[in-house]
Amino acid sequence: MSRQPDLGVTIGRGLTLKNPVMSASGTFGYGLEFAPLMDLGLLGAIVVKGLSLLPSSGNPPVRIVETPCGMLNAIGLENIGVEAFIADKLPLLKTFNTPVIANIYGKTRQEYEEIASRLDSEEAVAALEVNISCPNVKAGGVVFGTDPRQAHEVVKGVRKNTGKPVIAKLSPNVTSIVEIAKAVEDAGADAVSLINTLTGMAVDIDRRRPVLHNITGGLSGPAIKPVGLRMVWQTAGAVGIPVIGLGGISNARDALEYLLVGASAIQVGTANFVNPTACIDIVEGIRAFCIKNKIEKISDFIGSLETA
Repeated sequence: MSRQPDLGVTIGRGLTLKNPVMSASGTFGYGLEFAPLMDLGLLGAIVVKGLSLLPSSGNPPVRIVETPCGMLNAIGLENIGVEAFIADKLPLLKTFNTPVIANIYGKTRQEYEEIASRLDSEEAVAALEVNISCPNVKAGGVVFGTDPRQAHEVVKGVRKNTGKPVIAKLSPNVTSIVEIAKAVEDAGADAVSLINTLTGMAVDIDRRRPVLHNITGGLSGPAIKPVGLRMVWQTAGAVGIPVIGLGGISNARDALEYLLVGASAIQVGTANFVNPTACIDIVEGIRAFCIKNKIEKISDFIGSLETA
């Protein structure tokens, strides 16, 4: 193949990416932190760290612990709040030719709706990714994303408050991820992203104490890739909206595995801590794979897994 492959993908209504590689929320800061290390214009999209209505300091330390083939984190969604993001970060992000996706979260459905309404008027925000892996304080701490009805309601509320593409980020800590995916699709989500972290813990046998101050945390990294692949494959075959795959993607082959099982795009998370240019390396790796295998459009490869 003499010409360059077409790596472009479309996620939901009106969200077209130059390639399928995105940063994962919480692992790429607000994007600007990585600008000295790479050309952010080469990414498919930048997903910023989760934004709440008001600034949040997150959990006390210890908040991160390394595990075999991954890490546990209990950062607690520390962030500067949506207003500071709009005032201080978004003007700089506008200068890069890359869609900016705002990840949002709340402790009540009303908080999600208010953040969505506030960001709706910001042209530089291309889409909203709704983190439903948060406890609903008005429902006894039940995590929004583990209950189909609550997942449906929070996404429905966001959908009513924005005309931007809505991506629901799903938790793997459920009995049936397909049931949750169908619920948010019915609520108006334009796409789903999965998987978020798996709940885990680490303990210190000498101190006989949990390592994390929060006791439990979210497991990410290569260890969770097989779970992510399975859930993306199941979900892509069950819903009619695009699926964004993440979980343990460290290199181009990992990313291509997710695309093969049906993901329309992928997100790179924990690998950014190990290799700050991981996202760009993966873009180039996908391009090289397409050239080597004479794949003219990455869309021809997406979902082409043969199981029979």
